[in-house]
Amino acid sequence: MSQLTVGAGGPLRGRVQVPGDKSISHRALLLGAIAEGASRVENFLPGADCLATLRAVQALGVEIDQRAPTTLVIHGQGLHGLREPDDVLDCGGSGTTMRLLAGLLAGQPFISVLTGNAQLRRRPMGRVVEPLQRMGATVLGRQGGRRPPLAFQGGHLRGIDYALPVASAQVKSALLLAGLYADGPTTLHEPGPARDHTERMLSAMGGRLQMADGRLQIADGRLQIEPGERLQALDVTIPGDFSSAAFLVVAATLVPESKITVADVGINPTRTGLLDVLRAMGADLTLQDERTLSGEPVADLTVRSSDLQGVEVGGRRVVRAIDEFPILAVAATQAQGETIVRDAAELRVKETDRIATTVQELRHLGAEVAPRPDGLVVHGPTPLRGCAVHSHGDHRLAMALAVAGLVAEGQTLVQDVDCIADSFPGFEVTLAHLTGGE
Repeated sequence: MSQLTVGAGGPLRGRVQVPGDKSISHRALLLGAIAEGASRVENFLPGADCLATLRAVQALGVEIDQRAPTTLVIHGQGLHGLREPDDVLDCGGSGTTMRLLAGLLAGQPFISVLTGNAQLRRRPMGRVVEPLQRMGATVLGRQGGRRPPLAFQGGHLRGIDYALPVASAQVKSALLLAGLYADGPTTLHEPGPARDHTERMLSAMGGRLQMADGRLQIADGRLQIEPGERLQALDVTIPGDFSSAAFLVVAATLVPESKITVADVGINPTRTGLLDVLRAMGADLTLQDERTLSGEPVADLTVRSSDLQGVEVGGRRVVRAIDEFPILAVAATQAQGETIVRDAAELRVKETDRIATTVQELRHLGAEVAPRPDGLVVHGPTPLRGCAVHSHGDHRLAMALAVAGLVAEGQTLVQDVDCIADSFPGFEVTLAHLTGGE
């Protein structure tokens, strides 16, 4: 079991970059695999989850040259060029790998099986399996297909008109991938603004997505994809992951006299709900050099320390910040007044029950935080006291607890931090650089 010791110190200062976006890295691999020709990917995230996707794609017969840890050349096999794998495909702990591969494998004319580690095998898959079965895929799994391992006999899909019960980029992406292999259009109805990286990349590769007014989404949350004839290979430079930048942003906001710039970070509006929340709390955030990189909006984000006020977060903003709630809870412990998070029941089915584990570990540090069925309530500001805390194998909780240690009295020992490499390899080094600890 690895651990990370963090203590209060001086202000955070400097300019840094964060690793490539995890969500886009997954999609570059999967879409590059079924494109025609070679796709070059720069700033790929070589974390455990994305490497699970890479290995699965290779097992499906796709050659990938990893010319550097963050540079890949994917030799696409075309929409109908994947081969039946020789063995079960192991997704490790990556829910994105399993759910997106489910959509892709549902359209293939062969048998395949997806499994993962114990943590992933506990995560719900019914929300993906049920619409794929409606499309005609044969999918078997534990608990009627609601839990992995999942077995697929793909092919012969039909287009459907489907309303997603929750806003989920993973479910939406799985159905878009399956829709490439259907016998007619697949129309999806989104209840909220889930991240749109799949639509952006598919469109750039020649996917037949129906758009209105130049936007990737039809009015009223509808999105339609036509069966594909071919996808064109695409060179992609992946922006820095906003969800990784979030930990540095909150750290600089909370530690007095801090000022940092996170360069080349993605600011896709379906991902940056935390910026809206922090601004509502009074944070000093500035976007500079806004531009587009491989179809994604990018900027340099400058953050200065600020006094925060409690806010209420719910509704459509939640899905745009779903990965950032552990670090938002840390920010709320230092904000004046009450912060309420609601409409975030999705946090119960992440790598851990993020509501329960976030509340448990912040309470160990002395925070006044209480769970709700669909969120939590934090009362602040509260002095935090350093102690031993545990990540529960959740990379985002591990980093959030490390940031809490920067404003706690004494030392904070975060246990089981190997999981941080899932999304932010080098987090400890980056944090030490900004705090002058290297």
